Amino acid sequence: MQKTYIPAKTELKRKWYLFDAKGEILGRLATRIATILRGKHRPLFTPHMDTGDGVIVINASQIKVTREKLQNKFYRKHSGYPGGFKEINLKTLLKKNPSLVIRLAVKRMLPSGPLGRRMLKKLKIYKDDKHPHQSQKPILWGGKI
Repeated sequence: MQKTYIPAKTELKRKWYLFDAKGEILGRLATRIATILRGKHRPLFTPHMDTGDGVIVINASQIKVTREKLQNKFYRKHSGYPGGFKEINLKTLLKKNPSLVIRLAVKRMLPSGPLGRRMLKKLKIYKDDKHPHQSQKPILWGGKI
């Protein structure tokens, strides 16, 4: 009978990857980031464990989207109170907070619950090309998954 291999926490050597979002398409970048945060790029992947690596995204303000999504894509939320419905389109949100656009795209690709929240903590997004994570020695991501 074949058994599932469960890696020990001491076996997991976490790396940090650096993504440059300049000129990248939002959805394609988000899927690559979510794959790394989940750990699906590693042979030790286990669905119920956090086996992923950390991700640093720079130049978030220079992300691209396809077709008419700038005007037609809306982010909606409701406070639960009467009249508490708010919506903002992608173009306005990119001007206001470009890192939130990438964070929401990646968050919705991760599992919901405590495991997904723990994975999302390893995502650091910056709107320009400066970041304070040189001590993590991030590896520039240039490959495909």
